[in-house]
Amino acid sequence: MMRCRRAGSSFIEAIIGMAILGIALLGLAQLFLVSIASNTRGAGIGQATFLAQQAVDYVRTLTNDEIATFPSTTRGESADETLDMNQDGTPDFRRVTRIQGTGYSWAVQVLIFPASQLTPTAEALADDPAGHKALAVMNTVIGR
Repeated sequence: MMRCRRAGSSFIEAIIGMAILGIALLGLAQLFLVSIASNTRGAGIGQATFLAQQAVDYVRTLTNDEIATFPSTTRGESADETLDMNQDGTPDFRRVTRIQGTGYSWAVQVLIFPASQLTPTAEALADDPAGHKALAVMNTVIGR
């Protein structure tokens, strides 16, 4: 009696192997997508932090009289502005700047929000930055 030896794999084994490989690749694809989303959010937060620091640096250049009259339309200032970073006609961020104080001490708060927050009022955004998904909140005190 002669025995028959199998030299290859069966169709079922090949299907099982492809299923295991597919499941592993799906896990890697999900990891890749999470990585892209995290990098995109990080880039947005980095840009928002830059925009907040830019506003604080600008306010620091103002005199006491100029700070007291902020925002001034004659100087082209706005306490609530939409920013189009890539100049494609679509707002990317919203910057809200609040200054409080008198005399020689000024509390400055700059909040940066994503473009999805264009409809709420500036007061609503400033009262609840976390609830409106603020990307950056910068507080400082300017003394003269």
